[in-house]
Amino acid sequence: MAIYHNLSEELQKRIREDRACGKVNPYAFRDEDAIRREMDHDRANLWRPAFVRDCEKIMHCPYYARYMDKTQVFSLCKNDDVSRRATHVQFVARIARNIGSVLNLNCDLIEAAALGHDIGHTPFGHAGERKLDEILYGATGKHFNHNIHSARVLNTVFPLNLSLQTLDGIICHNGEFECKKYQPVPYKDFKIFDDKMMKSYENSAFIKTLVPATLEGCVVRVSDIIAYLGKDRQDAVKLGFIESESEFGSEVIGKTNAEIINNMIVNIIENSYGRDFIAMDDDYFDSFSKAKKENYQKIYLSDKIESVYKEKIYPMFDELYDELLKEAKSGSEDTVFYRHHLSYIEKITKPYRRIGSYRDESFEEMVVDFLASMTDDYFVELYNHLFPGSDIKVEYRGYFD
Repeated sequence: MAIYHNLSEELQKRIREDRACGKVNPYAFRDEDAIRREMDHDRANLWRPAFVRDCEKIMHCPYYARYMDKTQVFSLCKNDDVSRRATHVQFVARIARNIGSVLNLNCDLIEAAALGHDIGHTPFGHAGERKLDEILYGATGKHFNHNIHSARVLNTVFPLNLSLQTLDGIICHNGEFECKKYQPVPYKDFKIFDDKMMKSYENSAFIKTLVPATLEGCVVRVSDIIAYLGKDRQDAVKLGFIESESEFGSEVIGKTNAEIINNMIVNIIENSYGRDFIAMDDDYFDSFSKAKKENYQKIYLSDKIESVYKEKIYPMFDELYDELLKEAKSGSEDTVFYRHHLSYIEKITKPYRRIGSYRDESFEEMVVDFLASMTDDYFVELYNHLFPGSDIKVEYRGYFD
């Protein structure tokens, strides 16, 4: 039997009364406090407030369109009903805005962080991320994490002059680390942000210490997990990886996508309204953590998923990296690397790149930028283009298989 919880009558009454008298949440982040690297540019106005500008900048970034063919969990699958990174980002934004609107937070800031949070994600989901971490670390001594890379995309590859608050929400979103309570740690200096980025590159464990600077960032972080827990189960059922959601426990928060979303939103609002933190009850947190562990055991670490990465995708990453790095170091503008990445980025960013040059980045990092930017299909197509005689042949699961 489905489990759907409701907000307490007392809290519902309080919220309605607060709304009727126009009460403002003193802990919400104010638009007028947004900080940019270049404060003289992108000034807010009546029709384009600060974080609306960030939302639009992210949505019009060329890499935003690439969400639509990047793996969420299941790769090489021609099934339009299975989630891609694009749908996940929309789910996160919707859930986070739902929570934020009831808590009376800054929903434009929430949306901006949600829309940008995975824009640096690799082809083939977390498998691709693990492989690029191995490649980048071996070449430069730097670690690759998709949330840090999302900020790099929006701050270095495309210098969009996003607000510090949006970028902070993006780097701190990592959905692999759930917490019972999310207490923001505010800061107002890009030097601190840059230091967080640098330390994340240097130390793979540092990323676990990142804490959002705003309540809005905290909402996005927990919403990321809420968005994928039940949806990944739905997709696994569609593709026959599991029989049904009934295989899972999680009696407190429910087993299905709809139950998990409703019940987590309700409990978070119940524990967070009018407070300067985001929290949930002990039993909800325990159930939430258990649900994530079950997803790993039954879905993410399944041999059915991992085998194709180890046997085919990882070797393809290695060969593509080596070949593209050769092209980059050759200096020839008539190569895939220059025509489809470096020159492409320079042409797009020329009107608004006011500081530095993308060519200041190392060849190794630019090649990783290129690989990370690819959709799954682009990655496979490029591999076949550069290595037409390869023994590695990727097979897609068709619509009617």
